[in-house]
Amino acid sequence: MPDIIDLGAYGPDFVADPHPYYAKLRAQGPVHRVRLPESESWAQDVWLVVGYEEVRAALADHRLAKDWTRAPAPLNDSEALAEWQLMNMLDADPPQHTRLRKLVAREFTTRRVEALRPRVQQITDELLDAMLAAPDGRADLVEALAFPLPMTVICELLGVPDIERETFRAWSNELVSPTGQEATMTAARDMAAYLDGLIEAKRRSPGEDLLSALVRTSDEDGDRLSQQELLGMAFLLLVAGHETTVNLIANGVRALLRHPAQLAALRADPALLDNAVEEMLRYDGPVENATWRFTTEPVEIGGTVVPAGEVVLVGLAAAGRDQERFAAPDTFDITRETRGHVAFGHGIHFCLGAPLARTEGRIAVRTLLDRCPDLALDADAEALTWRPGLTIRGPQQLPVRWR
Repeated sequence: MPDIIDLGAYGPDFVADPHPYYAKLRAQGPVHRVRLPESESWAQDVWLVVGYEEVRAALADHRLAKDWTRAPAPLNDSEALAEWQLMNMLDADPPQHTRLRKLVAREFTTRRVEALRPRVQQITDELLDAMLAAPDGRADLVEALAFPLPMTVICELLGVPDIERETFRAWSNELVSPTGQEATMTAARDMAAYLDGLIEAKRRSPGEDLLSALVRTSDEDGDRLSQQELLGMAFLLLVAGHETTVNLIANGVRALLRHPAQLAALRADPALLDNAVEEMLRYDGPVENATWRFTTEPVEIGGTVVPAGEVVLVGLAAAGRDQERFAAPDTFDITRETRGHVAFGHGIHFCLGAPLARTEGRIAVRTLLDRCPDLALDADAEALTWRPGLTIRGPQQLPVRWR
């Protein structure tokens, strides 16, 4: 066994900016045995993959399972994860993953996303109307735009009526950026009760929304989602459907405002927008590390043999800054070739909602820049506080001004 690197010893600097630490690890090799910070609900020793090629290979390796029943003890029998939380395509392997994704993908089409574009624009305009009405010309962009835009869109897409968004946000934050096992269990119980009631309401009175479609959908063989699977898929779509875009927008706008030349280039040539969003995803994407994988047999990754029954953490953020794949990786350059970044994953678990996240990100950034020609950060970069945990990466607030 290699020496264990204690990530917790890096302190708050690692949370604020993990990229220099990942660069030092990459310089030593693409795979490391690390100890997670104590703040992680499942704090233990895991294997961290930080090299680009090794990350892509790991994401596509069937020997790295996602099914938690194949996790090492005590993870596979922990009471802190409710069964329904794991009954979704992200935490499943083929053939179960294939089955679940097929039943969902048929309702989560490009056509449906394209049809949402005018509504995404309308919501963005309304949110910016409210933000720009602030008499002092200041706002927290997370609260004003980055959170409510994707939350509104995914709720409307799924048919979630008048959700208490701050309550749901607290549940979601706890489940993806856990602060402790008891708090995580409480959030899971509360969310399950809410989703259970919502699904029953859709059974009684179905609509034209995605959740109603999932309740009634079946494939050509008559396969349907069970109640536990419906709970798990509703949880995944609601949480993943907003968390990724919240931090795409927040991280992306922060990167632009910290690089005035790139911001000026984008303002001068709006045709750069699509590539700018891809560079935002590569440079400081919303998902720092993919959700856990478990070795079902000894697996060689980047010259290191990871034994069977181990936890593997695949570094999406680390891969985006690998100089072997991206020249001058710490430079934010909206004109660079970004093809091949893994911000949305790779392989069979590539993010189903990537087209929607990209659409929301492009509309939000373009409209914000159009309406705020003098937009600037309203706080020192060092003053920002960041989401805890190793999964989601994003600031908890992003103060901006436009006068």
